[in-house]
Amino acid sequence: MSSVKRLVYAVIHFLREQSQMDTFTPDEQESLEVAIQCLETVFKINLEDTHLASPQHLIEMFTNSFHKNDMLPLSDSLPEDVEKADQLKDEGNNHMKEENYGAAVDCYTRAIELDPNNAVYYCNRAAAQSKLSNYSEAIKDCERAIAIDPKYSKAYGRMGLALTSVNKYEEAITSYQKALDLDPENDSYKSNLKIAEQKLRDMSSPTGTGLSFDMASLINNPAFISMAASLMQNPQVQQLMSGMMSNAIGGPAAGVGGLSDLSSLIHAGQQFAQQIQQQNPELIEQLRNHVRSRSFSGSTEEHS
Repeated sequence: MSSVKRLVYAVIHFLREQSQMDTFTPDEQESLEVAIQCLETVFKINLEDTHLASPQHLIEMFTNSFHKNDMLPLSDSLPEDVEKADQLKDEGNNHMKEENYGAAVDCYTRAIELDPNNAVYYCNRAAAQSKLSNYSEAIKDCERAIAIDPKYSKAYGRMGLALTSVNKYEEAITSYQKALDLDPENDSYKSNLKIAEQKLRDMSSPTGTGLSFDMASLINNPAFISMAASLMQNPQVQQLMSGMMSNAIGGPAAGVGGLSDLSSLIHAGQQFAQQIQQQNPELIEQLRNHVRSRSFSGSTEEHS
């Protein structure tokens, strides 16, 4: 019965992921929730029974099974097709460097059509799809790459990036851990794993506000420094900062030392953040989106 429950747990986990995807209508998502509840009731398990979790995702087990049994379509590509596909991959890589992501997707897609069993093409297209915020497509491409080459660490790493971008932090952590198992010295995977773990902790914290940031990482991040400098040129931010500083220095909370002590500085920073959130919440969203898009160390990675 234990193996059956492990299988059902994997199915429930998969259905839970699917129910949170935007590709389904509200009615379809509700049907998935009903299916999950029925399975939990019949087999007397739920997602909190983590001891039943498999080290592999259900899709990964399924695709690996196909691969091991030679059920994936065999490539009958001619040598000239393989050569042309490799040229298209190089063209796609050049488009990625030029940040022409739509053209890159097109090149990788044409390469796949010519040589459908090359994991690199799917993995590279996943990177381009992520740049276009097509995260569901990126995840699918990573799964295809892994089905072809289960030891392709870069596919797990890029899937982790896409999963993190859609707030699926537990799945992202699993992907990064698998990537590190295959490539233990990769600093990018280590860094992104820490980011996903921190985001999961922030999301799980009862006092979390969704505005938590790893300040030590942020202040050493050149992209964040550049963004902050640009943000401070915004007249609205300058006005808020000026008003906050005046209140903090002249108000009763400033104390004798003004902003000279650490507690006052922290209080001033908190007051500043609260004022931005209350008076101009779109700036907070701008900051959140900018940090999300820039914080992953894999954003400037080399392509195969």
